[in-house]
Amino acid sequence: MKTYPAPILTIDVVLLELRQGTLWLGVLPREDGPFSGEYALPGGFVHTDEDADTKATALRVIREKTEIVDVFCEQLGTFSGANRDPRGWSATVVYYALIRGKHTAETALTWMPIDALKTLAFDHNAIVQAAMERIRAKGNWSNLPAFLLPATFTFSELRQTYELVLKINLNDSAFRRKIEEMGLIEPIVGQKSKLTARPAQLFKLKRDAILSFDRRI
Repeated sequence: MKTYPAPILTIDVVLLELRQGTLWLGVLPREDGPFSGEYALPGGFVHTDEDADTKATALRVIREKTEIVDVFCEQLGTFSGANRDPRGWSATVVYYALIRGKHTAETALTWMPIDALKTLAFDHNAIVQAAMERIRAKGNWSNLPAFLLPATFTFSELRQTYELVLKINLNDSAFRRKIEEMGLIEPIVGQKSKLTARPAQLFKLKRDAILSFDRRI
């Protein structure tokens, strides 16, 4: 019976955070070849003795390589082929992870603005582009952008996050009406933001899950 070389199978994570009013990508310098010294997405091999599935691998990679634990993580897809890794035929299962609010962990991550991304190792630039296309498409129809915010947020912060992710300007009244119709958020009684001269009501998500809209935001 004919035998075939085993493919290289890895997990990579597109790790995104709101910083300075824009989206930033977390990357790490590669310690070993190929592409030694170049920046790449956080990633690693599946540990078959401890990872229940590829999502468990992705969450472990985030935890071990970045010390960040509060993320929304969802599978993007699989990227594969003979030419993406000089070591041989390879496949990577990619997840995108949205950091929920600003992280406080001390990490080795280097942060790059998503709109001014430098050249990354392997095919990681193409992977990041695919992730952003997915996030923007899904954000038009769901509460996905809200998972870039901390547990509590103002309505203005929610709208600004949607505008940032979708790259559009939203009418404040129409957006507020849409969010209220969908029942996505609820006020936190007695709590207001102290970051502005005029304190604003704080809200939280009613459900910690992705919810789809009946029409575009």
